Amino acid sequence: MNATTTRGALLAALACVLVGGSFTANSLLGDYPYAGGQFLRYGLAFLLLVPLAGPGATARLRALGAGRWLRLALLAAVGMVGFNLAVLAAERTAEPAVPGVFVGCAPVVVAVLVPLLAGRRPQRAVLYGALAVAVGAFTVQGWGRTDGAGIAFSVCALAGEVGFAVLAVPVLRPLGPRLLSTVVCAVAAAESAVAGVLADGAGWLRTPDAVEAGALLWQAVVVTVVGFVCWYMGMQRIGAERATLYSGLIPVAAACTAPLVGTGSYGTAQAVGSALVFAGVAAGSGALPFARRRRSPAGRQTAPERSLEKL
Repeated sequence: MNATTTRGALLAALACVLVGGSFTANSLLGDYPYAGGQFLRYGLAFLLLVPLAGPGATARLRALGAGRWLRLALLAAVGMVGFNLAVLAAERTAEPAVPGVFVGCAPVVVAVLVPLLAGRRPQRAVLYGALAVAVGAFTVQGWGRTDGAGIAFSVCALAGEVGFAVLAVPVLRPLGPRLLSTVVCAVAAAESAVAGVLADGAGWLRTPDAVEAGALLWQAVVVTVVGFVCWYMGMQRIGAERATLYSGLIPVAAACTAPLVGTGSYGTAQAVGSALVFAGVAAGSGALPFARRRRSPAGRQTAPERSLEKL
């Protein structure tokens, strides 16, 4: 791994650790209106991101065609609002571990889906690493308390995690990580407001209590502002396939933080699963010697992914 890919890997890893911590924060928002919470989170994040959007932001936005604006709307609806509402809904009847397990399978889906959309075969090292990450995620989280609804919403969370990476590929280059994060937060806030009014009427938004306010601030400032920018900066450097490997760190971080609020524990199984996740990430990202021998130079690995911009 060269300096660029190493930096990208660290950024993606940091973003996923922050998201993993958000699973525990979500468990503190069980009584807060779904859409209202997302509106506050993304609205505040948008206000904080505007000064970071960079020069020429207006011109870059005007240059986007209708197709890319539609993709941004889908990215916000599926990968952000939909993902978080699915996690919150799952945690109504399931432990935070359950959606974490499903989200930990995202590397396998992306390792197969992104190459197919680009008209090429999946990279063997990435696919094997993704499988190890998925097994490790399951080992970390086990199969906690849940029901049919918890499983269904966890599957929706998996779809949202995949969409958050795949749908961003064609718009990441023209917008860049900071402006992309700014725009999708604005779109997600608007979508959350519409969904809240339609679903909950006048009760879609209320003043959060102290615990809820703390959780929402964590979600907005740390997970969204810092996490989103780091994620897209990492993805820009190492590509969607390799970046999504690091989503295996989400259940690891969830398992590590759950004991802080009394919603889980960390023991031998979590330690073994964490080791599997780390090994899978290392193998799939090219950090291990055998993986590097099987891979082309880092500059060539993400070139096929750029063909997704045509889709």
